[in-house]
Formats: sequence, C-alpha cells, structure tokens
Amino acid sequence: MTNSLQLVLILLAVAVGVVVLCRILRLPVMLGYLIVGILIGPHALGWIPDAPETRHLAEFGVVFLMFSIGLEFSLTRLRSMQRLVFGLGTAQVVATILLVMLASIFFGLDWRAGLALGGVLAMSSTAIVSKMLVERAELSTPHGQNIMGVLLFQDLAVVPLIIIIPALASSTEVIHITLGFALLKAGVVLSALLLFGQRLLRPWFHLVARQKSPELFMLNVLLFTLGLAYLTELAGLSLALGAFVAGMLISETEYRYQVEEDIKPFRDVLLGLFFVTIGMMLNLGNVVAGFGWVLLILLILLPFKAAVVALLARWFTGDWGAAIRSGLGLAQAGEFGFVLLTLAGQVSLLPAEVMQNVLAAMLISMLAAPFLIHHAEAIVRRISPAEWMNRAMQLHQIAVQSMASDGHIIICGYGRSGQALAHFMEEESIRTIALDLDSHHVREAAASGKSVVYGDAAKREVLLAAGLMRAKTLVVSYSDKHSALKILHHVQELRPDMPVVVRTTDDTHIAALKEAGAAEVVAEVTEGSVMLASQALLLSGVPLNRVVRRIQEVRARRYSMFSGYFRTAGDAPGEATEMLQPRFLNVLLHENDAAVGRTLDAMNLVILQVEVNAVRRHNVQGSQPAGDMVLRKGDVLVLLGAPEQLAAAEKRLRSGQ
Repeated sequence: MTNSLQLVLILLAVAVGVVVLCRILRLPVMLGYLIVGILIGPHALGWIPDAPETRHLAEFGVVFLMFSIGLEFSLTRLRSMQRLVFGLGTAQVVATILLVMLASIFFGLDWRAGLALGGVLAMSSTAIVSKMLVERAELSTPHGQNIMGVLLFQDLAVVPLIIIIPALASSTEVIHITLGFALLKAGVVLSALLLFGQRLLRPWFHLVARQKSPELFMLNVLLFTLGLAYLTELAGLSLALGAFVAGMLISETEYRYQVEEDIKPFRDVLLGLFFVTIGMMLNLGNVVAGFGWVLLILLILLPFKAAVVALLARWFTGDWGAAIRSGLGLAQAGEFGFVLLTLAGQVSLLPAEVMQNVLAAMLISMLAAPFLIHHAEAIVRRISPAEWMNRAMQLHQIAVQSMASDGHIIICGYGRSGQALAHFMEEESIRTIALDLDSHHVREAAASGKSVVYGDAAKREVLLAAGLMRAKTLVVSYSDKHSALKILHHVQELRPDMPVVVRTTDDTHIAALKEAGAAEVVAEVTEGSVMLASQALLLSGVPLNRVVRRIQEVRARRYSMFSGYFRTAGDAPGEATEMLQPRFLNVLLHENDAAVGRTLDAMNLVILQVEVNAVRRHNVQGSQPAGDMVLRKGDVLVLLGAPEQLAAAEKRLRSGQ
C-alpha cells in the first residue's frame, strides 16, 4: 500500500511540475505528459515499472478520447466540409499510407508492418494544431479549413485502422479471410449498436435525467460508455471502437453538451496517464544507439508529409500559399498515431527497435510542430516567391477600396451580422469597408457593388490598408475572442483613440475584451433576452410606452453610451434638430495637452455642457469617472455633447482655453 501510494505521489508531483512548465512555455500539455513518462519510466529513472496493469488503466484514456471524438461526430458538419474531409482528407491518409508502405518495403520491412506504420505516420496532432489555429485566429482561413478538414477525416480513419491492424497479425495465407471477417464483424456489430442503441438510449437517458441527480447522470454516462466498449471488446474488436459508437449515439441527443462536461475530468486525467505510458515505452539508450534511423524517420516524416499534404491541397484548392501552410500544419505525428503504434506493438507487427525509433521521431516531430506553425508565414514566403506578389496585390486591392474613404467604419467580418450592420450604415449614408476571409461572401458582395474585400482583419498590414488611420470606428462583427484580441492589440498600438465595438456570443469574455481596449462589447445573449422580455411584456398587456422605457433602462445599465443619452434626452423640450442632438467624441490626450496632470473638475467641462462619459486608460475603461481623477498622457476621454460644445471642450483640453 505504501509503495502504491508512493508511486502515485511521484507520478502526480512530476506531472504537475512538468505540466506547469509546459503552460508557462505555451507548449501542449500532452508533451508534458510524454516527458513525464520518459523521465520516470523503466528506461530512465525507473520510478514506475512498465507493468501490464498500468497499460490497461491507460487504455481507458484512449476509450474516453474516442468517446469525445464520437461526441464531436456531426453529419451536418461533415456535409458542410465534405469536399475537404472526404476529398483532401482521404487523399492525404491513403497517399501517406501507400508511400510509407513503399519506403518500408525498400528498407526490408514486411508490407503488413509498412501498412501499420503508414497508418501511424498518417495521423497528425488534433490537440496541438487546433489549439494553435485558435490562438492564432486562423481557423477560418483557407489553410485553417484545409487542416481541420484533414484532421476530421484522420479522426474517422482511426476507426477502420483499429480494426485492420490487429487483423494484419494473422498469417499471410489467411490474412485476407481474417481481414474480411474482422470488417464484416465490425459492420454487423456497429449496425446493431447504431440501430438498436439509439432506440434504447433516448428513453433511458430521459428516465435518468428526470431523477434530477447529477451523480446518477454521471454514473449512467460511465456505465453506457464503458458498457459499449466492453461489448465491442467481447465481439473481438476494441474498447476504443465501442466508446466511439457511444459518443456517436449520445451526440444525436439533447444531452450531448452535459455529457461532454461530465466526462471531461475522466478523459483528461486518464488520457494524461495514457501519454505517460507512451513516454515510458521510450528507451533513450536505444534511441541514442539508433539515432541515425531516428533522424531518417524524422526527415521522412516532416518534409515528406508536409510535401504530400501541400501537393494534394494545391490540387484541391489551387492556392500554393494555403497549400504550403496546410502541409506545415499537418507535418507532425499525432496522438492517434500513438494509439495505433501501441496496437501494432501489442500484436508484434513492428520490431522493438523500429518501435523505439518511430516513437522517438514522433515525439520530436510533435515538439517541432508549434515552431513550424509559428514560422509558417516566413517559410511560405521563402518557398513561394509568388506569395509576396499575392499578398501585395491583396493589400493593394484593400487600399484602393479604402483610399477614397475618410471617417468611414471598418467592419471585420461580412457574415449575417456584418451585412446587417453595413445595411444600417448605408441607410445613414456612412461609408464602410468590410474585411472577410470567405471568398464566397466577398464575390457575392462585390457583384452587388458593396465595399467588401478579401483580407484577414487580425493582421496589422490589412487593417492599415483598410484605412485604420483615417477610420472613425471599427466593429468586430464575428464572435471569435482570439481574433478580436489580436485586432484590439493592433488598434491600441496604432490608433488608441479609435473606439472598437466587439460582438460576442455571451458575457463570458466581456471583461477580457474591455481590458484589451474594446469601447463596448455586445453580447448576443443579452440582446436576445431583452427582446424576448419586451415581446413577453407586450403580449401580457403591459402598455407600449412602459415596455419601451424598460428596454431603455436595461440598455442604459448595460451600455455606458446609452446611459449618457437617456440622461440628456429628457432635458430638451420638444424635438431637437439633428445638429443639436448629443453625440460622442473620442479625444486622445497627448503629452503637451493642457489637461494632462489636471483633474476633470479643474477642466470644468460641465460649464460647456459636455459630459465625460468614460475614460479609457491602459486599455481599461471606466464609466462615469470621478471629478478628482487626474488625467494622464494616453488617456482617451469619451465626451458627450452637441457638436459645437464638443469642439469647445476639445479645445479646452488641448490648450486650456
């Protein structure tokens, strides 16, 4: 008991330390677990023995990983990306497997070992690549779409490979029969589970959910997942296959998101243990002895796989720049490659020394992946000189569109929200220029005579070409926190006085976006609830003027800009002319301005009938600031008043007059 507890404490202590280090260095946590396994495994410090019990427990990490993949399995998503998933994805996996088989036969391996090795090396890391694409706001770019389409097919391709690899271990004479029988058996079992499982699953989950017990619901999820995994193992297939089917069945129900949250702690902990056991397999002595082979495998893996993906992506999309970026993004090995490698080792398809060399090359490729993706832009420009010309042409087109505009609004994203916003601006005769990465949107808008250009709004040079230095306002009309933060960073660096309005799905990221410099953040959930409440009140017989007033009060509390309007709107008797209507002005204080070093009370803008609605300082906005607030260089004052009064207030802030 003491020894077991000691081993667990060692595992936890080293894992926590290495994972914290990975977080600090912004490396994937999975790499931390692999390093832990290498350090404490039987081939290094030897703190934990490579026992069958440890491996069996780690298998449950794969079970929950496959279950999560099943939950993400969506027919709608597959249909929307079918050309990339089943076209580019299939071509990548099949081409990689065939070419690795040929290379393996050339180096003296059996074709069955080559097929297994091809399946292992065909996989790329979903965890590393998707995380980096999100952080770099590149999910919606052409190469981001290529990469996600291929990764989605790789996730699906694991399922038949899990069936095929064990069948390859049978003798050459009966391999075709064994393989055919395994696929037939998998087809029958999967059909039965999918046909009858869905009919039984929904009523049973309804019954469990009606008990309103979170503990019972979680136990039921574990029972269902592990139960189906056990059934498929009894049928001579794998635990992982049953877990994948369980995830698929639940993904079609309304319990999908709750199940995903409940299962996450089990998945993460057990998956971490799986990667620790993978690291424990690596014998550093063997790697050093066969370092030449490791380098050869690594050279085949990274440049070879990147070239295969790039050529196929170029064939499917016709864009060299996006094709090379896609190749660099998918060049590394993946977590499912470890699953397949372990499976190949269990059925003795690969010799021990080959296993060690391949494992080492896979680990090194995954360590290199973040650096390849980070420097992809520079690599593309060096490999493809035409990329410079394409980028210059793109920026030129954006600059031509924005050149005649002054005081316009930049709209980042031309989806439904961006189009609606542009329509509003058009009705007010305010010029806009929209940036979008969907070429379909751009073509349709250009045909309609709209000012929409192809460009990534998260890039500094694109914003400058769109007339950032001359624009009046910038709006981020799509809900993407990472991209919005990049845009806010560029705006704060280049035009700190420019107000930026950001759209978001809910209230989760409002604080972070405002801290980054957003003048206002509009949450869809908030606006939706306001309109739901207004319709419910009207249909319940509440007078119209009271409902309108209630909406005004809610919005005044939520948005600082509206609060200023509602305080001043009631003061003017009758209908004011448009020129006398209050409006906002953003004033950036420079070092030599008279207001710097003085308080708001000392500037006495009230006498000019101008209100300081907010002050943005160091990317933090404060609504209704106190009168004793001392103004500093770099502060952005949001003033509210009539045009003439605003001009007088700005003059006083600048010169003190």
